[in-house]
Amino acid sequence: MPRYDFRCRACGSTFEVTRPMAASGDPAACPEGHDDTVRLLSTVAVTGNAGAPAGGGGGGCCGGGCCA
Repeated sequence: MPRYDFRCRACGSTFEVTRPMAASGDPAACPEGHDDTVRLLSTVAVTGNAGAPAGGGGGGCCGGGCCA
């Protein structure tokens, strides 16, 4: 289940809420009890090269080693 970051406008605290994607837009109360919160935009870092093609060529004829 995804986690969403929120910030309280009243006290400035930042907190996470775990909920289904269908409820991602629902309001969330701050742990201090304030209702004036805003959902923060999260960034996702994707690393690795599982989808990268094999070989180190630069592509094209000259990068692939087919030129004589």
